[in-house]
Amino acid sequence: MATYAVGDIQGCLPSLKCLLEKVNFDSKKDILWCAGDIINRGPACLETLRFIHTLGDSCITVLGNHDLHLLAVAFSDAELKPTDTLQAILDAPDRDTLLHWLRHRPLMHYEHGFALVHAGIHPHWSIPQALEYAHEVETVLRGDHYPAYFAQMYGNLPNRWQDDLQGIDRLRCITNYFTRMRFCRLDGQLDLTNKQGPETAKLGTIPWFEVPQRKAEHHKILFGHWASLEGHCHAINLYALDTGCVWGGQLTLLRLDDEQLFSCDCRHST
Repeated sequence: MATYAVGDIQGCLPSLKCLLEKVNFDSKKDILWCAGDIINRGPACLETLRFIHTLGDSCITVLGNHDLHLLAVAFSDAELKPTDTLQAILDAPDRDTLLHWLRHRPLMHYEHGFALVHAGIHPHWSIPQALEYAHEVETVLRGDHYPAYFAQMYGNLPNRWQDDLQGIDRLRCITNYFTRMRFCRLDGQLDLTNKQGPETAKLGTIPWFEVPQRKAEHHKILFGHWASLEGHCHAINLYALDTGCVWGGQLTLLRLDDEQLFSCDCRHST
């Protein structure tokens, strides 16, 4: 039995299957962790979502910003963007089953000493705190009032966590840290406008994982989202798994047991 973690799939199902074949993945005994953004921008989003869904308990998936975007389009007035490749899911006869399953995925998973998230963990949050805040959003997503959440999910404010945040501001802030974060200030204030590499950091901001004395720095964190890192964040206990498969790079898989990396290049996703 082995546990594997994969970066942003984004509808590149052939690349995922290539990787699983490479490691002889057996869904009867092995476990696959997905770091979010399993769909969008790639060519086979419906097929990817269906495949992940059929893995059942053999797959643990956290929500990424693209996964939440699909749910927002499905359950609120949010609209598809020109670069989205989600229409096939929205038109699928099994859309309700797939969207219900996706809506019940977590924002964070912690097991075997590894934390799995999409973008990262607020530098000032401990692992127990992060799990607690993730659960706040998960409870709303799985409850009866999720359409109201999706109707107000988008926005860059508030951009700094405060314990006394309430309502949708609190939920949006938590969501942005888990699914959109790249750069922040030392006090945790987010810069959600810069999507480039660490060398482009604006004055006063640094990559979230470079904030000194991060509370979760002694825990191993698996994350995706930041393709321009190209799998390198040069920090102990951090594993950047988004290596830009959908942008012409590779899809990367990490075997947690021995921390060995595997990859398949983008030609398998066409």
